[in-house]
Amino acid sequence: RPFWGWLNAVFNKVDYERIQAVGPDRAASEWLLRCGALVRYRGYEKWQQDYNGLPTGPLGKYKIEAINATDSCIMYRGFDYLDGLEHVTEIKLQKCIYIQDECLQRLSETKNLQQSLLQLQIISCGNVTDRGIVALHKLRNLEYLYLSDLPGIREKETTAQVLQQALPNLELELDLE
Repeated sequence: RPFWGWLNAVFNKVDYERIQAVGPDRAASEWLLRCGALVRYRGYEKWQQDYNGLPTGPLGKYKIEAINATDSCIMYRGFDYLDGLEHVTEIKLQKCIYIQDECLQRLSETKNLQQSLLQLQIISCGNVTDRGIVALHKLRNLEYLYLSDLPGIREKETTAQVLQQALPNLELELDLE
């Protein structure tokens, strides 16, 4: 287990020179795929899941529109890759063992995501608590939030109320015990 944690931390290390060289979308695609997530590009139906099959072509042609991080090893230290993404409308975090409150807070504070993110699903991420969910209030354009199987959520009603007050247009779907 410690070996895998170390290896996952290596996968999440941000390479700022790479971001400069290939642009934020390509660098973030590489990071996400290395960690086992999927990406979908604007104007495309197919999910990209093969790191070696990343599309080539002019830099900046492929803009990440959706991220499916199911069973991936993404963690806080890699979130700087999200800063330059301007077109992400959907993120799904499911069974992400390294996702915790600080990650959601960081997501919420990412300026571009505050503008573009419309849908967010957080499912079976055991380290997420009410504090992390409340931190999402800065995603002012969020239209849909689905929360399921989050044992760290203790104050379901209060947390939902705080979010609904901060984001009146939010459709909040809860599947929490």
